[in-house]
Amino acid sequence: MQKPGLKRFFITLVTCVLSLAILVFSPKPALAVNNPELLPEIVTPVVDLANFLPDPQESSLINEIETFEQETGWKLRVLTQYDRSPGRAVINFWGLDDKSILLVADSRGGNILSFSIGDDVYELLPRTFWIELQARFGNMYYVRDNGENNAIMSSLNTVKGCLVKGGCGVVPGLPREQWILTLITSIVGGLVFGFAGIPRNKDQVFAWQWVLIISPLWGILFIAFGIGPVVTRTSDWLPLFRNVMGFALGVLVAYLSPLLNQPTPSNTNT
Repeated sequence: MQKPGLKRFFITLVTCVLSLAILVFSPKPALAVNNPELLPEIVTPVVDLANFLPDPQESSLINEIETFEQETGWKLRVLTQYDRSPGRAVINFWGLDDKSILLVADSRGGNILSFSIGDDVYELLPRTFWIELQARFGNMYYVRDNGENNAIMSSLNTVKGCLVKGGCGVVPGLPREQWILTLITSIVGGLVFGFAGIPRNKDQVFAWQWVLIISPLWGILFIAFGIGPVVTRTSDWLPLFRNVMGFALGVLVAYLSPLLNQPTPSNTNT
């Protein structure tokens, strides 16, 4: 039977790929149709048609968004929908512009979150940031464990934090599933390093020339995919230490494997 943690890891990985495809190739769901009759008469930064947000949380979120807009000039808007969407009507309703960020929460798909971003926002938060943000907080496992309301709040808090500090290249924080992926690539990088260093002749202790020749391979696995995602998302030293130890373990296992496979000499007399 497949372990739940392993299944969750693969689902998260697939969600990232699907989110990229949806973001690049699909039209923005919030702007596909035009139903202004679904919008309230009073303009508010949160329109909760799907009732994802409890009333106290919705009121608190409205105050936070209005305060954030007054202090920074960035316009955050939230639309939740289930059966029907107001679509393009939200553009005039909210006056969306280049400094606007529209979060749309819709539980009809595999990932409940999607974003419509103003051009000025991309200068601080690139497209890859939004892909990762959608995959991290909108996937079915996060929503199942934390609820639609917390998926919305977590993503908005992340966006606000990044805007306040002047931008983010990646989503801060290192989820367990993502760390496991970096650990795996670190171990594989260590195995490649160790196999390359196996001596090719009796006078050689370590084949450094082969290690240098294939350094782009183990370097990408260990540094780019094993270390890079960790140091750019968290200042915690523990996952970094574990990845370094995983790399070292991979090196030792690969380098010592020929010695372990050698037959034991017989002690019997001829």
